[in-house]
Formats: sequence, structure tokens, C-alpha cells
Amino acid sequence: MENYQAMQFREHPPMSIDVLDRREGDAEFCNRAERSYTLPARAYTDPAVFEAEKEAIFARSWWCAGHKSRLQKPGDYITTEIHEQSVLVIRGKDGALRAFYNVCQHRGHELVKGDGSAKALVCPYHAWTYNIDGTLKAARLTKSMPDFERCRFDLKPVLVDELCGFVFVNLDPGARALKEEMQGLEDEIRKYCPRVDEMVFAHRDRFDIAANWKVVIDNFLECYHCHPAHKDFVDLVDMDSYRNVINGRFVSQISEASRASNKAYAFKKGDVEFGYAGWYIWPNLTIWVYPGDPNISSLIMMPSGPERTAEYLDWFLPSPEPTEQIRSAMRYMNETLQPEDIALCESVQRGLKSKGYNQGRFVIDPANPALSEHGVHHFQAMVAQALGLAVG
Repeated sequence: MENYQAMQFREHPPMSIDVLDRREGDAEFCNRAERSYTLPARAYTDPAVFEAEKEAIFARSWWCAGHKSRLQKPGDYITTEIHEQSVLVIRGKDGALRAFYNVCQHRGHELVKGDGSAKALVCPYHAWTYNIDGTLKAARLTKSMPDFERCRFDLKPVLVDELCGFVFVNLDPGARALKEEMQGLEDEIRKYCPRVDEMVFAHRDRFDIAANWKVVIDNFLECYHCHPAHKDFVDLVDMDSYRNVINGRFVSQISEASRASNKAYAFKKGDVEFGYAGWYIWPNLTIWVYPGDPNISSLIMMPSGPERTAEYLDWFLPSPEPTEQIRSAMRYMNETLQPEDIALCESVQRGLKSKGYNQGRFVIDPANPALSEHGVHHFQAMVAQALGLAVG
């Protein structure tokens, strides 16, 4: 039997928090997925774990900030919130993307909100003005101040990178390059979405979930629940060819075929030649390609509390106006698949607080890779290692 073992990631010294140390009654979480118990329930409910994750995971990982189609011209900008850290990404006059902490260097006021376009970044508090390359252009009444060095008050940079049109930022100045971190991901996306470079933002939906962000990721990373909980989905994809493959920092979920006539939504075979493809990207992003007309969508899970998650589902198409077939796929996502998954995750979150539960076992069956929970174990191992939990 093949062993699904968690890969070791030690780019950063792990953080250690007492709340995840072994306690009396805990079973072992270990690298051998087929022998491992799940993380204890308190990993999903304790505010101390949530606080530790902010620094140990989210301040050290590539975070999807948006899409290049919203940053087409010099001065176009978007903002994103990584917990308490606001970051702006802006297109420079030289065409390059730059990212900065979204805070004026005078007294700490936020510079901009949301998305937009600007020839210069002007703080609404005292009108300190920054060029779109982040350099301080003007600071009122400072010319006569002794030893005022303008260059010391440039905006503080944040790492920014792009992959298949998706724009990522990383608060860790020593982070590995995105493509190095996600080796092979770009090739896979281009295979299943050959027109990815043409995609532009078309639509966004938001969902608020009463569940920890890791519950939502756990749910995405296995299709063991698909037959009982997603009957339309298993009618859409070919489960015989469905594979859940660990690729380091990302996990691929691929079905090599799909049925045009199915219970989810009807379609005619379009540019999506290979059926369904989905990817989980560490720590909190999923990307999907659905069968039919050209499309790619992203779902980012934004933790808003120990037991709350905001989901943003964005669709990207060759044109901002969806085809009727894509509208059908959107309706399926909004009216069927998302409500099914949200109900599952919220029920799990309630159950994790039960005095009758602490840990379960991963169901690992290499003979049935479509249903095996090795992807969930891999994700939980990355969380455990980031937080400094000893994993045997």
C-alpha cells in the first residue's frame, strides 16, 4: 500500500504554541496519513491558535490579492487585507507591479481603500503625497525642517508576484519566489485553461461561513463526501478518472472527462477540453476550471475569526459578460454547491465543540485516490509544522 506522507517544509523556524501540544487523551498526529489521527478539535476553535496562525502562516505565505485585469493601466491599484495588515498593489509607469503596506509614513493613516486609479497616492489626513512607485513626493511644511530626509519616508514595500494572471503578495521579505514555491502549478493551469492570459474579471460573490477557515479547506481537499453530499457534482465529473494529487504547496483535483448532460448544468463542449480541474494553493486559495465555455474562478477563504470565514468567489472570463452556459455554472455554484458545502462546514464547526469529539482518523485508500483523504492530512501537516507541533 502506498504511504501518503506529509512533505517537510522548514523554510522558517516553526512557531510553538502550548495549545497544540499533546494533551492527555490526545491521539497522535503523524506523518503517516494512514496511521494518523486528525488535529485535535481545539485547533479549530481556540482563539490562541487563530492568533498564532496570523504570524506563523499568513504573514509568511503568498496571499492572493486579486487579478491583473484590475491593474491594466499605470496608477491602477487594488487593496487587500491580511488580517490587520492592509496592502496595496499598484501598476507603475514602467508597467511593473509594486506592493506596499497601505499606510502613510507620517502618522499611520491608511492611504487608499478598495480599488481605483490614481496619478499619485495622497493621504486623506495631512495630504502627504506619494508617487506610484512608492517614493514620497511631497510633505507639506517640511522644507524648512532640519534633517528631514524625504527618502526615509517612502512607502514600505511588500513582495508581489503573478501567476497565470493572479496577483499575490507576501509579507515575508525573505520568501521564496512564487513560481519556485508552486512548481508545476502554472503548467497545469495552462493545460486545463489554455486561454488563461485572456481572462478578465467578470463577477464576484461573497459568502459568510460560521466555521474556521481550516474546516473549509479540509472540506475542499477531499471528495470522500462528494457522493453523499454533492450528487449533482458527481454527475457532472467523471469520478472514475478523478484524482487528488499532492504537489507540495498545492494540491490538484483533476477529472479528465465530464458529461455535457448532467444534473449540475448543461453545456456544450468548449475550450475546456479536459473536464474539471481544481487546485488548492497554500494557505487559503482554491482555483477552478469548469467544463464548457472558457472560464477560471478563484475562491479565497479569508479568516475573520476563530470560527468565522469570509469567502470571495471570483469568476474570470474572456469577456466581462458571461455566456448563458457560464451563467448556468454560476447559478449551480451559488444555489447548489456552495450552500451544500457551507452547511457541511458549519455543522462540522458545531461538532468540533462537542464534548463527545476530539479527533478522528483519516480515511486513506490508495486504491481509490478520488475518495482518499490524503490531501486533508497533507494540509493539516503543513498547519501543524507551521505552528511548531511535533509531527512524528
